[in-house]
Amino acid sequence: MDSLLAQQKAQQKAQQKAQQETQQEIQQDSLMALLSLPLDFTVQPLSASSPSEASSPSSSPSSSPATLGQKRKPPQATKEQRARDRVLRNRAAAQESRDKKRRYVASLESAMDQLQQENQTVHIHNHHLETENSLLTTQLELVRRQLKDLQAHVAASSHSFCDSARIALRASSALKLVNPNSDVARRGQALQLNITAAIGLQEVLRSNLGPRGTIKMLVDGAGAIKLTKDGKVLLTEMQIQHPTAAMIAKAAAAQDEITGDGTTSIVLLVGELLKQAERYISEGLHPRVITEGYDAAKKEALRFLEDFKSTQPVDHELLVSVARTSLRTKVHRALADTLTEAVVDSVLTLHREGEPIDLHMVEIMKMQHRSESESRLVRGLVMDHGARHPDMPKRLQNCFILTLNVSLEYEKSEVNSGFFYSSPEQREKLVESERKHVDDKVRKLIEFKNTVCSGENAGRGFVIINQKGIDPLALDMLAKSNILGLRRAKRRNMERLQLACGGIAQNSVEELTEDVLGYAGLVYEQVLGEEKFTFVEDVKDPYSVTILIKGPNQHTIAQINDAVRDGLRAVKNSIEDKAVVAGGGAFEVACAQHLVEFKKSVKGRAKMGVQAFADALLVIPKVLAQNAGFDAQDVIVALQEEHAEGHVVGVDLKTGETMDPQLEGIWSNYRVHRHMLHSCAVIASNLLLVDEMMRAGRTSLKGPQLGE
Repeated sequence: MDSLLAQQKAQQKAQQKAQQETQQEIQQDSLMALLSLPLDFTVQPLSASSPSEASSPSSSPSSSPATLGQKRKPPQATKEQRARDRVLRNRAAAQESRDKKRRYVASLESAMDQLQQENQTVHIHNHHLETENSLLTTQLELVRRQLKDLQAHVAASSHSFCDSARIALRASSALKLVNPNSDVARRGQALQLNITAAIGLQEVLRSNLGPRGTIKMLVDGAGAIKLTKDGKVLLTEMQIQHPTAAMIAKAAAAQDEITGDGTTSIVLLVGELLKQAERYISEGLHPRVITEGYDAAKKEALRFLEDFKSTQPVDHELLVSVARTSLRTKVHRALADTLTEAVVDSVLTLHREGEPIDLHMVEIMKMQHRSESESRLVRGLVMDHGARHPDMPKRLQNCFILTLNVSLEYEKSEVNSGFFYSSPEQREKLVESERKHVDDKVRKLIEFKNTVCSGENAGRGFVIINQKGIDPLALDMLAKSNILGLRRAKRRNMERLQLACGGIAQNSVEELTEDVLGYAGLVYEQVLGEEKFTFVEDVKDPYSVTILIKGPNQHTIAQINDAVRDGLRAVKNSIEDKAVVAGGGAFEVACAQHLVEFKKSVKGRAKMGVQAFADALLVIPKVLAQNAGFDAQDVIVALQEEHAEGHVVGVDLKTGETMDPQLEGIWSNYRVHRHMLHSCAVIASNLLLVDEMMRAGRTSLKGPQLGE
């Protein structure tokens, strides 16, 4: 507004100055008109003649010739004409001045109109600012009232915990007195820390559950990348700093080591149990009451599991369903179906009635070659090295396998010794005597080969697999005799070789018989770049097999390796348990409904813990539905309604509807569910009963000095 007033004053001053300049111009024009008029004065000479004569129009004959010959001047303007011209000039000047004034006034009017418009815009803007200011004032007043109510609520809540806070303060003060570097989290804070850690770990792993789960990418400090959705791999590879989350991760990893599966499910159940407990604790229920309800619910759930499990005969078809269910949660559907038969056949090959199944006898060989769909089972052994002589045979059929642990290379003596010779003949004898010991062993092996590969066994191949070394000269002798020799075989392969091909490992080449030999229908070598692989296949009664994993890159091979490991454990558990449990969330839905009925028989406030346990079990079908892209609440309601009619139902991850897992062939391990129910209840109860967390700092080893 001040700027507008200043502009108006400046315009008024400019208008006055323009009027003054116009008046001055008019005055100057009038003065110049007066000065331009001619002066009409006539000078006459003095004479004696009378004036009448002088003024007579007639001229005398005696006039001078100059006067007669002078030109006649034009008549001068009269005073009236000059006055008229002056008036016209004044009128023209006045008209021009009026035009200037008119133009100036028009410009001033346009400037005033523009100023009025700007003034109106500023007025509207000020009105908007005043409106917003009033709204902000109203909101600020509302926030102040809410803050005052919240402060009153906090003060009322904190007043009820004063006594417990004083007790905790005394305890922490005592700990601070003993160790000033300690860090203490008291009752409510410690419980909240535990619940937050469990829920945070649950949020990390919940998207990995089930066949439709996503994949995590792990990057270590060196930049190496690992893609996986296996819960055990994630928990062991991640760097978890929080103590509570680290404890849950270790307990879940122990579940995988014992049963081979259920890692992600334990983390989800522990987080959900603490989340449900937090709801009741916030309403004033003591954690001890909730843990009593959890313990009662755990025992009842284990009893229900014994009745719910299926004890049908464990045949090949059932094991295929178990393996397929386990593998589809780790790799995509097509690859899981490819690996299912290999996993089941490998475990059945090792199975002997009445004997434990040793999965270490299943060799997992990784080969970065072609596609992952070409992974297969080799009923024999695959070794990651080949022959070291170019003339040795690359493919043999109907082979005898001799397993040795004998050194076939020249070795230096264990003591420092020297030989002196004075002629070349003595040196030749020295070299020959050094080689004689090794060459004799090789000759005995060649003689043994010629003996067993004669007669009806003529044409059979002969393979020597030695745990120790074979020098180039010995390899050359074996190659000339058409013997395939492999040196420096790994010890685990030597053990598996005897179980796969038969035969007995020999520590000496003396007194070799045909009974110590093993058999393989086909032995061949495959070269991939600079790597060599030796395949020993078509063995008679293998007690050790190899699963050959192929893949285009290391990420795919590592992912298949983790999946195969879990699949082998799942098949092994089913054979040993002789029972399976319906999958797809069927057990969790049935157990939750059973616990709701069981709650009616529980007396006291512990039934709230039973209800919390029942609600927590439903997290498994909820997460399965969410990861498949369906609404969790709709799926849970449909499952509960179908179960109320007496059916065993699970989640169909293709359509989101209910399905019968027994007809679909979705089975999980009995021992996984049993261990999972027990572990999650124990872990959640222990975390709920923590009322103080103390991180005691280490004191300095240097004690106080005297005089301090």
